[in-house]
Amino acid sequence: MKIQDKSYVEIEYTLSLDSGETIDQSGDTPFGFICGTGQVIPGLERGLMDREAGEELKLTIEPKEGYGEFRQDMLRDIPRNQFPQGMELKKGMPFEAQSPQGPLRFTIKEVTEDNVVADFNHPLAGKTLHFDIKITDVREPTASEMMSCAPGGSCGCDTNTSGSCGGCAGGCG
Repeated sequence: MKIQDKSYVEIEYTLSLDSGETIDQSGDTPFGFICGTGQVIPGLERGLMDREAGEELKLTIEPKEGYGEFRQDMLRDIPRNQFPQGMELKKGMPFEAQSPQGPLRFTIKEVTEDNVVADFNHPLAGKTLHFDIKITDVREPTASEMMSCAPGGSCGCDTNTSGSCGGCAGGCG
């Protein structure tokens, strides 16, 4: 079966940057998702279309097809006194704060005596991504798998590695 829109796909992968640094990999368990539901970045979906289980490939995904270009307008100055007193803040530190709209995640770009420059870009924004992939399974999704990407379901996003979940907002429809 070839990968098409709404196919369930499992892949083993290693993700690296231009520097050659490996930043993520599937490990012992293949990563599964339903193609066409927004669970993975657009460039990965496009690169997998019409492929079959057993194929191995390398994909290079430019920022616009990955996590977007780095945007200067996503940098914000936040007064230092808005952070917990006595907390040691360092450049590169990931941070999560609560807002009326829910959690806000950002990376600390710079710390001065009075301000913190917060970077609200995705941590991989502006980066070219290099995937080394083996497709391990392609099939029709089960009803349960389809429900998992519906609004209110769990899409399986790993917020520990990416810092945010960009999938599932539109459901599977």
